[in-house]
Amino acid sequence: MNWKVGRGILLLLGIILGSARTYADGPNIVLVMADDHGYGDTGFTGHPFVQTPNLDHMSDHGVVMNRFYASAPVCSPTRASVMTGRHPFRGNVPNHGHYLRPKEITIAEHLKTNGYVTGHFGKWHIGSVQPQSPTCPGQQGFDEWLSGLNFFDLDPYLSHNGEYKQFKGQGSIITMDATLDFIQKHKDGESPFFAVTWFPSPHDPQQEIPTKTQDAATLYNDEETKKPGYFREITLLDQQVGRLRKALREWGIEKNTLLIYTSDNGGLVSESSGGRAKKGSIYEGGLRVPTIFEWPDQLDPGSVDVTASSSDFFPTLSAIAGCKTQEQLNLDGINLLPFLDGSKKQRKAIGFWHGYEAGQATWNDRVIRDLLIAKKNGESNPHPDRILKNVNEYPKRDLNQLTGHAAWNDWPWKLHRIQAGDKVNLELYNLTNDPMESQNLAQQNPELALKMKKELEHWQRSVLQSWQGADYSIR
Repeated sequence: MNWKVGRGILLLLGIILGSARTYADGPNIVLVMADDHGYGDTGFTGHPFVQTPNLDHMSDHGVVMNRFYASAPVCSPTRASVMTGRHPFRGNVPNHGHYLRPKEITIAEHLKTNGYVTGHFGKWHIGSVQPQSPTCPGQQGFDEWLSGLNFFDLDPYLSHNGEYKQFKGQGSIITMDATLDFIQKHKDGESPFFAVTWFPSPHDPQQEIPTKTQDAATLYNDEETKKPGYFREITLLDQQVGRLRKALREWGIEKNTLLIYTSDNGGLVSESSGGRAKKGSIYEGGLRVPTIFEWPDQLDPGSVDVTASSSDFFPTLSAIAGCKTQEQLNLDGINLLPFLDGSKKQRKAIGFWHGYEAGQATWNDRVIRDLLIAKKNGESNPHPDRILKNVNEYPKRDLNQLTGHAAWNDWPWKLHRIQAGDKVNLELYNLTNDPMESQNLAQQNPELALKMKKELEHWQRSVLQSWQGADYSIR
């Protein structure tokens, strides 16, 4: 690709001139992620009524990933996988509310080192938003940030580069406003930009409504509609994606900007989730998410059937930016570029694991409001426990204790290993023939089930070893 050649020339000039910093010549990158948007809940994936005209248009002009999975069925772990390219357990995020270890290399740090200017806007939920914390966005690789701890809705409390403020309006619009301000500020700069936009919606309480829509407050309120607020917020998000795509075109930078839309886990309505179950489950409905890559300069419109996951973002974006990933140990993700352009069809299996540890509650507005009031009154920090949590602890893990629900997706086969106490149950599904995972074929295919079980358990033990710090001692 032409940007690789250009970057190579700049790197050579930097070496000749003795420059300490090199500048990337890769594309701008905008990674947009919804909170709880299920695969089946868009127009382009066949939902019967939800209105997503902008995502539908984006799907017509981008590459649609038909079998894209969140790395976990809840928010924080998937976000950790996006940032590191690793299964979230490896970096200390087994469930919602846990913090990503500062020793992990994030994609923001990686791109920043290679010349990108970086920004985070919206939900964070893998660390603190206190500026002195090494787990905050500013110390995890982001030059600029407007971030919340967890989901937020109307008139949210957010941290703007470490300064606590209350903002008036709808959280999803505020998030896009900040994204557009960042892009406008840097669109003509020497460095490409990397913007991470993590919407707080359509997570509950679902009080946001679409704009410029007749009777928006009652949209989807038909008696047959489950969770109308959920679908209203999806339409609102669609409108914000439309604002973003329009701005990129008005500024003339859309062709050299990679725009990605995805979600952090499956949806909230099992009937339209795109598979069995919904958020919180590692059956298909809890993991499968709508995902589109749009990059007019490099990617022809179409669709890809290869399985992929949010752990693939780190190596894919690194490759696009011309970065090396050797220092990132035990990557679970792969570079998707050969699949996006159609030159490759097969990939390695993908592992999933949930239920090993419980989540931790995080009340965004309550916590940030407390921090704001304490700062104004000159009082001590009301939440010192939220600066680090347990990120510097490395408890030993029993490599034979693989509690919870794990799965090994080696398309078209998917093996589930479900352990409660000492009891282990296996379920095996052929996703091509049985996308709803309704017919357990483990007894009919004992050799295949045993082979996949061994592969899954080997991977699980590797994940536990990383979690207890093995990768850092090597580094």
